Amino acid sequence: MNIKSSAARLLLAATTCVSASLTAPAFAGPEEQAAQIHSRITGVKPDVEVLKSMAEDIAGGDAEAAAFKAMEHDSFYNVTLKNLVTPWTNRDGDNFAPLNDYTATVIGMVRDDVDFREILSGDIVYTGASGLGLPAYNNSNNNHYEELERSGYPLQTALQRQTQSSVTGLPGEATAGVMTTRGGAKAFFYAGTNRAMFRFTLMNHLCRDLEQVHDTSRPPDRIRQDVSRSPGGDSRVFQNNCVGCHSGMDPMAQAFAYYNFEYDVDSDPTGESGRLDYNRVGDTDPATSTRVQAKNHINSATFPYGYVIPDDKWDNYWREGPNMHLGWSSELPGTGNGAKSMGRELANSEAFAQCQVTKVFEQVCLRTPEDSTDRNRISSMTDRFTGNGYQLKQVYADAAVYCAGE
Repeated sequence: MNIKSSAARLLLAATTCVSASLTAPAFAGPEEQAAQIHSRITGVKPDVEVLKSMAEDIAGGDAEAAAFKAMEHDSFYNVTLKNLVTPWTNRDGDNFAPLNDYTATVIGMVRDDVDFREILSGDIVYTGASGLGLPAYNNSNNNHYEELERSGYPLQTALQRQTQSSVTGLPGEATAGVMTTRGGAKAFFYAGTNRAMFRFTLMNHLCRDLEQVHDTSRPPDRIRQDVSRSPGGDSRVFQNNCVGCHSGMDPMAQAFAYYNFEYDVDSDPTGESGRLDYNRVGDTDPATSTRVQAKNHINSATFPYGYVIPDDKWDNYWREGPNMHLGWSSELPGTGNGAKSMGRELANSEAFAQCQVTKVFEQVCLRTPEDSTDRNRISSMTDRFTGNGYQLKQVYADAAVYCAGE
């Protein structure tokens, strides 16, 4: 035999094998898929019995059942969901911020399969269960939740659902899901003009920052006095830049006109002992002579002819123009009073549903959507999410099954 010819054939065979191993799809078996699903959903490996049970589900053609079994592990609540939600609760997107009522409420809602749209409108809050020896919920500190986290209780069993109106004393009509929790108020009603609450709600729950909804075609009639019409002496900056955000944001953020986060700026500059304040019917702010909080009228001399907020009536100017493609619900009027109805407007948009699904996909699959197959999968997951009561656990199951063979 020709040695060179034989060597060449061996090299060709080896190259072919290597090439095939790089290009042929890998089909994981039931146990491998079960381990992958459990790891992606909880961050930990399953024990032997759970792995066996999940593998049997997968072998029987019911990978979804396997995914739901993985969600029975405490780490799904204490780690996976907490890591998803915690960055939403602060301006820095800090994943290591302490547990608070915002975080606990979202985790509890997922556990109980609550319609996820209630996150922006419900009279709902989750606290530590009675009997755990925790400090009582307090409107002026976060001790209850920090002790709950420090004690290491599994959130899957340690949380109990309550109403904000009964726990915090806020009127039921003034509750708006996580936006009116103490944690939400501390982060986004802190100082400023309450526009931060609208901006970060848009970012966290519609996956859009203001630059992505910039629209200079909307009327500027509701832009407040604190926005200069000639920044740096150039009115073109206002017309081509400022209008694009404020013309849509200011009419929506007006829903927060009666809210503030009160704290002592001298002794407590970061508001650790602050509390949510809401002007009820009959309350009059001495600075505005109406129910509107004084913060909404700051810097009024910047442009005295600008809009002066008289109440909490909001309007969605983005129902027309390019932002109509956010998919606003035809069953809602696009206008109303207060944070609760404005929260419903946001949460019933197509953008809201797609945002939740995309975030779960990226967390579970450890990557962003890459191609048309991924995008089609997200679309079908979104349809299933909206068509089955907006239950987020279903989204986790769908994402984990889809990425199980990766």
